Amino acid sequence: MMPFPGGIEATQNGTLVLSAIAAALYLAMARRPPSFRRTTVKTASVALLGVLVLVAEGPALLAAALFLSALGDLFLAEDGDRAFLAGLAAFLVAHLVYVVLFGMAGSGLDAFADEPLRLVLAATIAAFAIGTYLRLRPALPRELVLPVGVYVAAILAMGLAAATLSSVAVIAGALLFMASDAVLAAGRFLIPAESPRQSVVAPAVWVLYYAAQAAITLGFLLDR
Repeated sequence: MMPFPGGIEATQNGTLVLSAIAAALYLAMARRPPSFRRTTVKTASVALLGVLVLVAEGPALLAAALFLSALGDLFLAEDGDRAFLAGLAAFLVAHLVYVVLFGMAGSGLDAFADEPLRLVLAATIAAFAIGTYLRLRPALPRELVLPVGVYVAAILAMGLAAATLSSVAVIAGALLFMASDAVLAAGRFLIPAESPRQSVVAPAVWVLYYAAQAAITLGFLLDR
């Protein structure tokens, strides 16, 4: 069963399927050295979700956040600190766009007053983000302490804004996004390069990240 009207030949369903295929191909390549093919399928995975939003006439801010994320994927497909910082910047802006989008679609602070359980969710999100940064900070190079701190603040804001939404899928997507970033940071700064645990970092980051973007996208498109 396809999520959108029509079969797989329908433009929206076909675009979603192509995105999922690209994501699966990248998962198989996640541990390989950088290459044009690897970069292409990684970037196409989320870029096609952005195309899906445009085809489905979804929120322009959602499409913008997805295309910015695809740009971040393009940078992070390469090795090196310069590529890492460029990817960090692209995702920082993507998170800020998500904050605006979620803020416009959510119930604001009234959501926490009306449903106290959301306060528990918000406190958990804040504790996770702050705890992750405090764990990372001693391992960060001096020049990355501030950029990573700003990024953590942005993703915290994104998570808190998502907590005001009614869509369970979008909230779940935001939480998966935070988990993906935490695993990515642990793999880069906390887990030794020679550790056997490094073998699962890249696949885990990708599965969490793509699931996050897909959940946010479908949450907005299907809950209208």
